[in-house]
Amino acid sequence: MKSKTLVIGASENPERYANKAANRLVQHGHAVELLGLRSGTVRGNPIRTGQPELNDIDTVTLYVSPKNQTGFYEYIKKLKPRRVIFNPGTENPAFERDLQQQGIEPIEACTLVMLAIGQY
Repeated sequence: MKSKTLVIGASENPERYANKAANRLVQHGHAVELLGLRSGTVRGNPIRTGQPELNDIDTVTLYVSPKNQTGFYEYIKKLKPRRVIFNPGTENPAFERDLQQQGIEPIEACTLVMLAIGQY
């Protein structure tokens, strides 16, 4: 199993990019943790709500707008991921700078594209 990714903004709706990313991550052999507004499942993986205690998160990939990220700032930093991917529409320069100061790499990119071109 490859590194573990936390998808924030997860949804059971197959039209949502967070759902597509969760599916593609699993297809590429990555373990996933899913956080969303509503409980559910994606490919047998539970979508949790709130801010559960998680371990060994390598990557956080964001699918929530900057204004909806504020409640996750401290949670994400506490997880100490290696990197946080800001998917299109989630770019947040102030939070990205804060992450860099914590030694966490912010990346403005699309998780789906990164997986498709082998750069994940």
